[in-house]
Amino acid sequence: MTSLDDLPIRDDLRGLTPYGAPQLEVPVRLNVNENAYRVPEEVALDIVQEIARALPDANRYPDREFDALRRGFAEYLGHGLTPAHIWAGNGSNEVLQHVLQAFGGPGRSLLSFTPTYSMYPLLAQGVGMRWVPVPRAADFTLTPDAVRAAIAEHDPDVVFLCTPNNPTGTPLGLDVIEAAAEAASGIVLVDEAYTEFAHDRSQTALSLLERFPRLLVSRTMSKAFAFAGVRVGYLAAHPAVIDALRLVRLPYHLSAITQAAAIAALRHSDAMLARVDALREQRDRIVDELGALGLQPYPSDANFVLVGGVADPQATFRALLDRGILVRDVGLPGTLRITAGTPAETTAVLSAMAELADA
Repeated sequence: MTSLDDLPIRDDLRGLTPYGAPQLEVPVRLNVNENAYRVPEEVALDIVQEIARALPDANRYPDREFDALRRGFAEYLGHGLTPAHIWAGNGSNEVLQHVLQAFGGPGRSLLSFTPTYSMYPLLAQGVGMRWVPVPRAADFTLTPDAVRAAIAEHDPDVVFLCTPNNPTGTPLGLDVIEAAAEAASGIVLVDEAYTEFAHDRSQTALSLLERFPRLLVSRTMSKAFAFAGVRVGYLAAHPAVIDALRLVRLPYHLSAITQAAAIAALRHSDAMLARVDALREQRDRIVDELGALGLQPYPSDANFVLVGGVADPQATFRALLDRGILVRDVGLPGTLRITAGTPAETTAVLSAMAELADA
């Protein structure tokens, strides 16, 4: 029987396992940073109606330039952006892939500061570029000087900065992003997938785009808009960058259904961000209450908390799973990552953690 090892796959892919977190049906799922709230009924109804308007023309290819959706994103982001500054894809991972296809590739390098989003090295490998991981400080923070030094040492073609950082929740100051944009000769992408959950949402790299034509800011609808199952990511950048991304996208890569759903959801951004505020409260509750238990939760600007001081992460993971609660072991010693849930879900995980602490 033929197995994967018998196939003529690329040598650098041999021995690898696919990316992915456990998908288990348990009462409380707090492992992959999903929005804990379902799409509100009135928003879902509007989305369904928008899709219904698009369906009769499904015999035709969709708008290749997704003009209406780009207008919607530009209006949502503000900062003087126009549709010409906007790109989108099937989830922010596809957007990041487009960036590396256009500006990376064999003989080029991608630098980021670890620990960070585990897809970055996989995306680099997928386009045949070299991955350059630079360790963060012990508390996972970055300084302008540290960023300048790393870029000067490695001279990367692309730099990815994740803020708030996944899996640590650590925000980056605008001075850090400015330092990277000033020091880098290539592309600097700021991954703001979780920025709507930040304590201060005004601190966004979007404010720097006018000054730095090689600066890109990516976002996603998966988190704040509860659209993880729809798969819509986007970025803002100089129009010349958008032209470069057109060179590598697949034809008609955003379906008419995807475009319709996202356009309708953007009309309800205020309602969706109200749910974000509720999740921020639960995130801060996790930090406060687990800290009171003697654990070491790291400050977070995302919709999750990296909890340190866990004596045996795997044992705690299994004990929580036995109680119907799924969290994430991200492989950092002495830690588990817990997504902020509904008040009931947060109560469940906090109660379980307190019970385990008393055992």
